[in-house]
Amino acid sequence: MAERQRVVAELGRPETPDETAARKAESSRIYRSSQTTRNLIAALIATLIVVVVIIFAVPRGTPAPQAPLDVVAAAERVSSAEGRIAISPELPAEWAATRATIDGDGSVRTWLILTTPTDEETPGFLRIAQGFDADEAWPSRVLSGAAPEGTVTIDGVEWDRYDLDPSRTGNISVALATTAGADTILIYGQADDETLELVAGSVTDQVRELREAAQ
Repeated sequence: MAERQRVVAELGRPETPDETAARKAESSRIYRSSQTTRNLIAALIATLIVVVVIIFAVPRGTPAPQAPLDVVAAAERVSSAEGRIAISPELPAEWAATRATIDGDGSVRTWLILTTPTDEETPGFLRIAQGFDADEAWPSRVLSGAAPEGTVTIDGVEWDRYDLDPSRTGNISVALATTAGADTILIYGQADDETLELVAGSVTDQVRELREAAQ
């Protein structure tokens, strides 16, 4: 039986074998294209589902809090290595040491302790520095050329007092400095007077020890 020829309305006549083949090829192309798009969408959805499962299924515990820095132990190690007394200040309860290291500004090697408030919302910082065999100009160099405004006596130890312009000194607004034998102790940063003087008072015995050792 002869195949019934398909009449194409647009042509007003039966389509030729070539036109039939072209029509079927185009239909196949469109079908394959639609299948490819569906497959891509399905793969994307599956991937998103896997990602969501991983995000919500993998346990994410809170990291363990970092142990506070033991300034006394660090100072003992430095004392042993340097063969000299390294100070270890006692900080107020709401402050903590974040770093303790041997540093320097070129000619002066320095035992440096960095501290900040334990409450992250509370601004401020203090650096407690012991300049080994520091010259008289060392505090001024550290403090961008600033000179002391006067003196203050804390637990019988006289300290040079600096009131500074933070815009010129890298956010440093206050500082105290005193000699301790061959060394110089410099406490500087941003803190209220009470905190500054508490930290300075906590090294009184060590300052006196350094002075006596130098005699």
